[in-house]
Amino acid sequence: MDFDTLAVSVDGHVAHVRFNRPDKANALNEAMWRELADAMEWCDAEPAVRAVILSGEGRHFCSGIDLTMLLGVQQAIQDRCEARKREKLRTLILRLQASVTSLERCRKPVIAAIHGACLGGGLDIALAADIRLASADAVFGVKEVDIGIVADVGTLQRLPTVVGEGMAREMAMTGRELKAQEARDIRLVNRVLPDQAALLNEAFALARQIAEKSPLAIRGTKEVMNFSRDHSVADGLNYVATWNAAMLLSDDIQRAAIAGMNGQPPVFDN
Repeated sequence: MDFDTLAVSVDGHVAHVRFNRPDKANALNEAMWRELADAMEWCDAEPAVRAVILSGEGRHFCSGIDLTMLLGVQQAIQDRCEARKREKLRTLILRLQASVTSLERCRKPVIAAIHGACLGGGLDIALAADIRLASADAVFGVKEVDIGIVADVGTLQRLPTVVGEGMAREMAMTGRELKAQEARDIRLVNRVLPDQAALLNEAFALARQIAEKSPLAIRGTKEVMNFSRDHSVADGLNYVATWNAAMLLSDDIQRAAIAGMNGQPPVFDN
């Protein structure tokens, strides 16, 4: 967990991953894209971690891609052959997409605790989280259109399933910024808290509540919900039947039943 652009800590069964470039409004440079995927992979593999909180140090959650990185793309993909140049650009975009998707690939639930700016690439990342909470000063926006590009690392694919097609298209085509309460009204975030301290308290309370449940059941719930979102109802039902045929007969069911009969909270293995 030795990162240059992130800070990672573990409290009980909850990992706290923090964007840690506060002097740059947590803008996403090349190292941060890479380290975000590494951190999520670590959280996924670490048995003691049962839930993850993602937040930002300083005044903002994440202000989007670092413009220095964006301006350096031409140099990074340079090649005498135009086709190979385009291939390099596609590979770069796919790599950034994979960094965002690492939140979904992490089997542990990820809670995005958002304060200040959540713009461009920051919104891409927040949308890949399982749950989004915001402080009252949070601001959201799909800003790519303002710099002449099509958002290409996840927002256009995930936002419509969260807020609906009409609102997603309005946000993507205007670049308009939404304040926290409007984000709550359109269900972009679950709750709005008064300030950053209250936001983190709520995020940790929610993460600890999740961490008390059967880790096997939580991991399965995330897997099945992600699959069902991208498939038909019939496909989702078939998938969960197959999943539970493999996973249902676990020690966790017995522990939950015995604890319930004794009036005690169940204790589960990782």
